[in-house]
Amino acid sequence: MAGKKRDQRLRVIDASEQRQYIQNGDYEVYEKIGAPVGATSPHYHDFYEIIYIAEGQFTSRVGETTHELRKGDFLLIGKNTLHCYLPVKRSTESRRIILWVNDRMLDALSDEEVALASCFREGRAEVYHFPLNYEDILSGILMKLAMTELINDLTPGMRRIMDRGYLTVFFAYLYAFCERTDYLFADAAIRENSIVDEADRYIDEHIEEPVTVEELAGQVHLSKYYFVRRFKELSGVTVHSYITHKRLMRACELLKEGEEVMSVFGQVGFSDYSVFLRNFRRVYGISPRQYARE
Repeated sequence: MAGKKRDQRLRVIDASEQRQYIQNGDYEVYEKIGAPVGATSPHYHDFYEIIYIAEGQFTSRVGETTHELRKGDFLLIGKNTLHCYLPVKRSTESRRIILWVNDRMLDALSDEEVALASCFREGRAEVYHFPLNYEDILSGILMKLAMTELINDLTPGMRRIMDRGYLTVFFAYLYAFCERTDYLFADAAIRENSIVDEADRYIDEHIEEPVTVEELAGQVHLSKYYFVRRFKELSGVTVHSYITHKRLMRACELLKEGEEVMSVFGQVGFSDYSVFLRNFRRVYGISPRQYARE
């Protein structure tokens, strides 16, 4: 592979890995190499994701926007954001560092004046291309977080303390850098139109009700058949699947707020609990009750 020699101490996950949940704790950092052959179907999660392109190029689709990323770019993906990775030819030499972090960790690192989660926009993704000295600061910290071994004989407790320190410094710098809007790499994304955005808003406003394809097509003034085809082209998923995803996202929010499982499915538009349970398990890998406990 061209570029710098890879640090063999980094925690590596195979590019074919499909897992989309944090395995242990409130954050996870790892390296992926090569073209993405896993997670190429549209998916989302209830935590934040940062992808740093260390080498090569990488392409990601978020909603109806395609991001063409190159070395040095940082892609910040908000929670509950439908996205996927596109296995195009030029991504075969890609090497990227990926950070997953949830609200609980960011809240713990924040204070009354600075809410670190504000680096992200829920339901959206943004690309930043920082000056080289800023990039070096952020990438250096990510590399330390991704290392399997920092110091010989470091206890698990000490490793957690050091990682927490690195995370604090990383997000403090990121927060400061993201305040500068001139680092937003606007040319990296091309928005084709607002079909998905308009449908998304309508679904949010009618989440407790049955939502039909005909209704959504009417909102954007298109025929049903053209709308269905164009929606799939732009979002990567069918209209029905998108509606289901939105209902599940809202269900997760209600469960976090302490709502009872048996009352949640009706509040998000599922007429039958068994259908809700089946879809929830398929997406999150656990039952709603397990999710609420965790």
